[in-house]
Amino acid sequence: MAEFKLKGYKPTRIGFGEGLAALGEKYDNVVALGADITASVGMNFFAEKFPDRFFEFGIAEQNIVGVSAGLAAEGFVPFFSTYGVFAAHRDYDQVRISLCYNNLHAVVGGAHAGISVGPDGATHQALEDIAAMRVLPNITVLSPADATQTIQAVFAAYEQVNGPVYLRYARAAMPDFMPEDMPFEVGKAQILKEGRDVTIIATGHLVWESLNAAETLQKEKGISAEVINLHTIKPIDREAIVNSAKKTGVVITAEEHQVAGGMGSAVAEVLAKEHLVKMDFVGIQDSFGESGETMELMQKYGLTAENIVSKVVGLLK
Repeated sequence: MAEFKLKGYKPTRIGFGEGLAALGEKYDNVVALGADITASVGMNFFAEKFPDRFFEFGIAEQNIVGVSAGLAAEGFVPFFSTYGVFAAHRDYDQVRISLCYNNLHAVVGGAHAGISVGPDGATHQALEDIAAMRVLPNITVLSPADATQTIQAVFAAYEQVNGPVYLRYARAAMPDFMPEDMPFEVGKAQILKEGRDVTIIATGHLVWESLNAAETLQKEKGISAEVINLHTIKPIDREAIVNSAKKTGVVITAEEHQVAGGMGSAVAEVLAKEHLVKMDFVGIQDSFGESGETMELMQKYGLTAENIVSKVVGLLK
């Protein structure tokens, strides 16, 4: 198994921006559409490098999705990004009908996702976007673990998918730890650590917390935890989930999202049909967020390695 060492702290929005700029160098049919928050969501890298392929619309998310659909129908691959609360909710009808119903290859970036947005507060913390996006037919939902993997996810959204994509990423500088040479395959979960007593399935920032939780469980409790990075929420890797659940018999999911309808619910749907096990969920417990510093909020809302350890110990008892 690969070793995962902290390389530093880097926002996934920077990974998105760097990935999009690099993608634009490789493919000249990539275009980008902005909603008046270009630098905030990482699209400034592309805009500065390819000003003739970047289009600024202002605060008009619904209109931008419609234009993205038109560009996709003409052979371009448009990348549109705004805050996740707008990308997944404000323009939901346009994403559903213009992109998904027509199965067009366009990428919607849901930035500032999760509670880790911090001081922006409840109105700008996307905690329901996975639930909203994953129920749409034809769409692929990606949720990379760190900035390095976000670059990979941008390329995968272009090279491995031929339909609409929702790519979730965040604002704050968080641990960057994934190896650059670790393959990223859409629809294939990554087993980051093998274990026998419990399976921890995580996505986004909670992958790092899950790796730390697994280390603590081994050292302090003698519990062997398997850690899976579910970077693709849809299509979900049923085989990896079921195989691990059969091995350990206990599953914990961890995500920076509401527990209702999110990644944990998607995992539960798989296991309810194919292999029932004891299960619990780490995530936002049916509440809005609030303003605060990133790690203060992660701790207050139970999204840390300590919370994962507590859930595992409680479930195994």
